[in-house]
Amino acid sequence: MKTLICALALTVAIPALAEVKVGSPAPAFSEQDATGKTHTLAEYKGKWLVLEWYNKDCPYVKKHYGSKNMQKLQEEAKSKGAVWLVVNSGKEGAQGYLDAAGTLADMKSSGSNATASLIDVDGNMGKAYGAKTTPHMYVINPEGQVVYAGAIDSAMAGKEVAVKSSKPYGCAVKY
Repeated sequence: MKTLICALALTVAIPALAEVKVGSPAPAFSEQDATGKTHTLAEYKGKWLVLEWYNKDCPYVKKHYGSKNMQKLQEEAKSKGAVWLVVNSGKEGAQGYLDAAGTLADMKSSGSNATASLIDVDGNMGKAYGAKTTPHMYVINPEGQVVYAGAIDSAMAGKEVAVKSSKPYGCAVKY
């Protein structure tokens, strides 16, 4: 009985995450970036879209940014016409949380080549996508379908994605 009560308590405490399946429509979103501009899924219809969940304090994120791997992928994707959005779903006061000014400073100091950095403080976007870790990557095709979900992968070459999903690794998103 004690185990059941503990399990129920944990279930209530853990935020509900959707599980976006590859091949399914990408969940709609409307989030502001660090400059105050609102970004929506609908405005990117007809374009490739990469979503990268981010936490500046996560050692895995630091590894990919410190090696310049992430910035290189961002630049490659953008040079092929893709839009790359960094998403921070950390709640205020949690590890990695950044306000707008902090986000702008962090993106500059990290050398980010992302199109924009979205601030998802309420976690609605992250939960809709089922983002579990930082980094957690999603690639959305021009028709609005998720074609990749999972760990960071350098194989984004504008053709059929061979590995459509993988287990994301990194730090837990701090909802």
